[in-house]
Amino acid sequence: MTQNDNGLRYLGAAPAYSWHGAPTAITFDPVSIKTVLLNLDYPCYLVRDQYGRVGVTYEGYFQPATAGASAVEGLAALTPMPVYQLGDPMFRAFHQVYYAYATGAMANGIATADLVIAMGQAGFLSSFGAAGLMPDRLETAIHKVQQALPQGPYAFNLIHSPQEEMFERAAVDLYLRYNVTTVEASAFMDLTPAVVHYRVAGLGVSPEGYIQVRNKVIAKLSRREVAEKFLKPAPARLLNQLVSEGKLTSQQAALAEHVPMADDITVEADSGGHTDNQSLVCLFPSIVLLRDELQSQSSYQTRIGAAGGIGTPTAALAAFMMGASYVVTGSINQSCVEAGVSAHTKGLLAQAAVPDVAMAPAADMFEMGVQVQVLKKGTFFPMRAQKLYTTYRAYNSIEEIPAAERQQLET
Repeated sequence: MTQNDNGLRYLGAAPAYSWHGAPTAITFDPVSIKTVLLNLDYPCYLVRDQYGRVGVTYEGYFQPATAGASAVEGLAALTPMPVYQLGDPMFRAFHQVYYAYATGAMANGIATADLVIAMGQAGFLSSFGAAGLMPDRLETAIHKVQQALPQGPYAFNLIHSPQEEMFERAAVDLYLRYNVTTVEASAFMDLTPAVVHYRVAGLGVSPEGYIQVRNKVIAKLSRREVAEKFLKPAPARLLNQLVSEGKLTSQQAALAEHVPMADDITVEADSGGHTDNQSLVCLFPSIVLLRDELQSQSSYQTRIGAAGGIGTPTAALAAFMMGASYVVTGSINQSCVEAGVSAHTKGLLAQAAVPDVAMAPAADMFEMGVQVQVLKKGTFFPMRAQKLYTTYRAYNSIEEIPAAERQQLET
């Protein structure tokens, strides 16, 4: 039993461990304690002194308590946990990055070449926002990124373009021509010849007889049936078609039977991209179970990452705690200096809260009824876009639209 400075008595059982170190290294101030706890790069020791005060320190060490040992009791010890230890180390090794954290592609070049370069130089994987860009702009971006990051890491987006397949094919042609070895495949509802061509064209055999996978695919999706397609090898019908067109060799097609379509699958929950507004806590475990079921009898293992709504450190930690191999951020990256959006847009986004967004028809998949999440506050875009889609569904041609309604749409 001991007495502290306030005259209060502390009664406790004999300590199991004692702490050894300089007493001045211990901090008891709440603000300082928080600072120590938030520094994950150093170990943290929780101790209690002879007056019953609980404090923390980076220094010293614990040992079993013995008679005549240190008067400072050792309560708990936390090992260092640097940020780079979060996630799957295989993701970091596979993509040659320091962190299991990536920035996803934002369409129309919002995820700029400058953003990809800045992230790559800092040890992160980043995907250029190729969707909606003409091939010449994409080619320019490839040159810029490869000049700045000749050894990587970087990725380029390959978006499913059901209404304009030529753009999807053109992107793959550029990626193959310039040896872009990592793509983020997004918005796919089914496998297409283009994405299969990219994946399988990078297959070969090493001198030791192992299958070499040069072209890496990170599939970003939000549906189980789509995940199943990327978790399996490419279908024979598409492989045969590509072989007959001279785009693949018979050997590559044969090797493709032993390789899944994706190395990584990013489970995209409610986000600003092509998604189904699903909850990450429901969707992510579902895709993980599907992966485990499909690959229980195979020799390969596809990693599962998480995206959608990850805009704070707490959200990122929650995704890792669910078992995500890596996390991907999207909309939050528009606040970066390198993001390809105006200062006005950044200002609107900085003031936006959860209720300030709405679903609206997607421009690139308008006719299919696909929707994306957009900013509602300060703009009439969601309402106008929905009006346009409603009119599109109600009439068979522009000529059928009543004159007054047509004038309203045009102006």
